[in-house]
Amino acid sequence: MASAESYLLAIGTKKGLWLASSSDRRDWSLNGPHFLMNEIPSIGIDTREGRTRIMVGVRSEHWGPTVAHSDDLGATWSEPLEGAISFPPDTGAAVERIWQIHPDAASRPGVVWAGAEPISLWKSTDGGQHFELNRGLWDHPHRSEWGAGYGGAAAHSIAVQPDGDTVHVAMSTGGVYRSSDGGASWEPRNRGISAYFMPDPQPEFGQCVHKIAADAAVPGRLYAQNHHGVYRTENNGDTWESIADGLPADFGFVMLAHPRRAGTAWVIPLKADGERIPPGGELAVHRTDDAGATWRRHDAGLPDREYNSVLRDAASVDTAEPAGVYFGTRGGSVYASADEGETFAEVASHLPDVLCVRAAVVAGG
Repeated sequence: MASAESYLLAIGTKKGLWLASSSDRRDWSLNGPHFLMNEIPSIGIDTREGRTRIMVGVRSEHWGPTVAHSDDLGATWSEPLEGAISFPPDTGAAVERIWQIHPDAASRPGVVWAGAEPISLWKSTDGGQHFELNRGLWDHPHRSEWGAGYGGAAAHSIAVQPDGDTVHVAMSTGGVYRSSDGGASWEPRNRGISAYFMPDPQPEFGQCVHKIAADAAVPGRLYAQNHHGVYRTENNGDTWESIADGLPADFGFVMLAHPRRAGTAWVIPLKADGERIPPGGELAVHRTDDAGATWRRHDAGLPDREYNSVLRDAASVDTAEPAGVYFGTRGGSVYASADEGETFAEVASHLPDVLCVRAAVVAGG
């Protein structure tokens, strides 16, 4: 490949993993499936220290869940013989599904976080080969009251601030929890996020937050897509305010933030609850460039009619300039934008149910 860099798109589905590569983010070469007939609910791509490590949460109906990794763009895969992630014996628990794999900042190479079901947070210091349970969250007195969302009891979002001490985790259902000491202790941070389905619609915890994302350019600013509600915080979650005005629906699963530019984020609205389809059957991505004050609809290149939803981790952004935006549907179509969502092109179609999408800029050959 003659270009100085290339692009990698990893697509996790209900029945395996596909990898797509491109030199220009217009034409893509697709290979797979890897891990055929295994569910791939989570992917992390670690490009720190000059390498590209693909980490995937693999769930086998026979062998259970684990994390496998590849350092050669999927040519070979490795996992520890004893498994990458398992509960200590004293917990009496077993991992059901790995919902999130999140490489930490470049200043903390080797550190990778994972979120799992039952609701739990894990940390690796060897690049995702072995994970240890975060006892601060597991032993939290609220844990017995956290419930399962429609898809399961998921610790599905992890956001680590540049200082490394401030960590946010979002879960369904439990809401947003924050640690200010690197994960040693945790407090709920949901003030302003509605839980209309509970007796107290403004509880301390118990909100069904679908996804959170941190603004890379503004410390303390995060965005949240809730079960009914889109929110922003400017103070690391102490208080949240609605930014749903201007959207066709306040329900959805996706929340993406720009890798560099302040105030830019993307959502994919769905009709709520009983339907969970794009409003009017018209699939569109909505982008804000002013932290949610206004939203713009983008659907160029997307189908005229679409009745499949987009799940919380079936969307991603890359770090290129301009940033690329990617997502996949439960109908097995995957779309890519090389211009921050202004226009889209189909990368793949007729795949199994898309659960997770991750994109990265990698060194060219």
